[in-house]
Amino acid sequence: MSETSSENDAPAARAIKTAPERRGREILAVVVLSVTAILTAWCGFESSKWGGQMSIQFSQASAARIQAADAASAVRDARAVDLAIYELWIEARATGDVVLADYVEARFTPEFAVAFEDWQSGGEALRSPFAEESYVAPGQTDVEELSRSADEKFAAALVSNQRGDNYALLTVLFALVLFFVAVSERSRTPWSGRFLLGVGVVVAVIGIAILVTFPVLI
Repeated sequence: MSETSSENDAPAARAIKTAPERRGREILAVVVLSVTAILTAWCGFESSKWGGQMSIQFSQASAARIQAADAASAVRDARAVDLAIYELWIEARATGDVVLADYVEARFTPEFAVAFEDWQSGGEALRSPFAEESYVAPGQTDVEELSRSADEKFAAALVSNQRGDNYALLTVLFALVLFFVAVSERSRTPWSGRFLLGVGVVVAVIGIAILVTFPVLI
């Protein structure tokens, strides 16, 4: 009878022995699930913020492109005016009308006048003053600045888009953590429960290590 009693007491003893371990795993699982849920929400928030930032930057880039196009059109008009006046000067010079040539020259735009002086100082070696490096049509600087701003905004928008995608991918990674930890609590064998919980913890640590390297947008 004593042998039968010992056999009956063995499962109870093992249950008492494994109870603290199971409680420890349950506590660890709850902590991991709670932290992961918070981090998942944070990643979703950051992904949304970076997506909004991307939209703003794309809009700014588009606006700068439109402004650059308008400025380029104004530059073409200014060049056309300089060209028309220069053609009058050429005609006056060809006909020997010095008075008309002086009259036309006095009405050169400041930008073209600088290039015209350089052209004459160089012995008129170039085909026209428009070929001089000193000739910069009115608004040309604005076109370059607006184009550069548009390029910078577009590049920044692509960076913001990538950062939003990175945060979105982290939510998938943390979802895996939730899956492994939840399944570990439903495992029928202790060793598989410990294994799945361990995998969840490792994936969570990897996700956190990646997360701390990401920029934060508030």
